[in-house]
Amino acid sequence: MVRPRTQLHEILTAIPGVEAVYFQSPGAEKMQYPCIVYQRDATDVQFADDIPYRRMTRYQVTVIDRNPDSEVPDNVANLQYCIFARFFAANNLNHDVFTLYF
Repeated sequence: MVRPRTQLHEILTAIPGVEAVYFQSPGAEKMQYPCIVYQRDATDVQFADDIPYRRMTRYQVTVIDRNPDSEVPDNVANLQYCIFARFFAANNLNHDVFTLYF
């Protein structure tokens, strides 16, 4: 059985223009850009008759790129259950942060 996080990793790796995908950050000095860094953020559980009915894991997905006009954030934004959260620049790198339920 393929774990959902492994499936998500494969989806993120297939996004055009991405050099590397990291589950949790390995440290800036080890990253290749443009890249995607993602981590578990929370779990959303829906109940029916006091029994867990549906569970979705929420991930924080960050696209990090030197190019401010990169198409990678647009490709991530097109994923199902993905919401743009914020943008910031740090150390001459552009960070587009998304919330993704998977």
